[in-house]
Amino acid sequence: MADAYICDFVRTPIGRYAGGLKDVRPDDMLAHVLRVLKDRNTSVDWAAVDDCYMGCANQAGEDNRNVARMALLLAGLPDVIPGSTINRLCGSGLDAVGTAARMIRSGDAELVIAGGVESMTRAPFVMPKATSAFSRENKVEDTTIGWRFVNPMMHKTYGTDSMPETGENVAEQYQVSRADQDAFAFRSQQKCKAAQEAGFFAKEITPYTIKTRKGDIVVAQDEHPRGDTTLEGLAALKTPFRNPGTVTAGNASGVNDGAAALIIASEAAARKYGLTPRARIVSMATAGVPPRIMGIGPAPATQKLLAKTGLKIGDIDVIELNEAFASQGLAVMRELGLADDAEHVNPHGGAIALGHPLGMSGARLALTSVSALETRGQKRAIATMCIGVGQGIAALIERV
Repeated sequence: MADAYICDFVRTPIGRYAGGLKDVRPDDMLAHVLRVLKDRNTSVDWAAVDDCYMGCANQAGEDNRNVARMALLLAGLPDVIPGSTINRLCGSGLDAVGTAARMIRSGDAELVIAGGVESMTRAPFVMPKATSAFSRENKVEDTTIGWRFVNPMMHKTYGTDSMPETGENVAEQYQVSRADQDAFAFRSQQKCKAAQEAGFFAKEITPYTIKTRKGDIVVAQDEHPRGDTTLEGLAALKTPFRNPGTVTAGNASGVNDGAAALIIASEAAARKYGLTPRARIVSMATAGVPPRIMGIGPAPATQKLLAKTGLKIGDIDVIELNEAFASQGLAVMRELGLADDAEHVNPHGGAIALGHPLGMSGARLALTSVSALETRGQKRAIATMCIGVGQGIAALIERV
């Protein structure tokens, strides 16, 4: 069985909601990172790429019609490269990376592009077709995040809590206090601030230039972090999702825009096309959990991954845990036997600080895992995240 190696990667800055990337279509955003990979890997015969897998959670607007394929064409890559868009909601980007690795390990591919994209700013409003003449039952649905066109049986059987409500559910069931959540969020912001100041993320990011009548606008760094965050400021925020509650805008991830892409190759393909393997994608696992506590999903997914690979949590040097909510992040860490302030969990901050463009985030976790291992001179990382409607996903990555 062939090994699958991450050889190169790039991402856009993560834009805040209605921020610097608000005027950028998701297909153009994804095409941008693909074009950057193409331009800086001139030894690759791009017509030899076996497939392209991209995660995207929305797919109701400009990211419709298979955004992976559209972005390949917009980027000027050979039209012989096929593309497939994967939707495992928040886990889409990581699932795309794992799918690419599985294709290579199975021998069905040697050279694959993977990644993800999301423009939550540009997510459209949608409405169903009328079921009868002069119907007054139609309503407009916001596709930015969460449920739409709810199946009554789903609501009756499992509930259709909003994402913040699932964060509250996890906080209640796993007894995660507001103070602990705010402390977790504060640490995320502080670690992210230090990482930005040290230039850690600059190694991952390609700037995005938007041309306007008044001149070029260059988005060169992540917009969502709030380095001036204080514990006092976090404690003063309201809990709009439940009263009394614990989840706030400050201890939850953002609504964001971004794209990322990785080149994944077999050892033979890397050697043939002059690529340098940087990390090996060892294995991936997924797990299902009750939808109302979807945030706990990374715990069973990580446990399955460790069991598959014969490792223990103590064998992992870096854990990139997507911070959908501080409540679920802490609940997952405690379930895995990790301290609340474990230094190797999101050592450069997480989604509370950086933001969470749904389809892109998993790809960002994968490439940041590699960056972190290289910076720290360590061997193993796990990228893991919760997924709406009750799932978790985890991938094991080893530096080479």
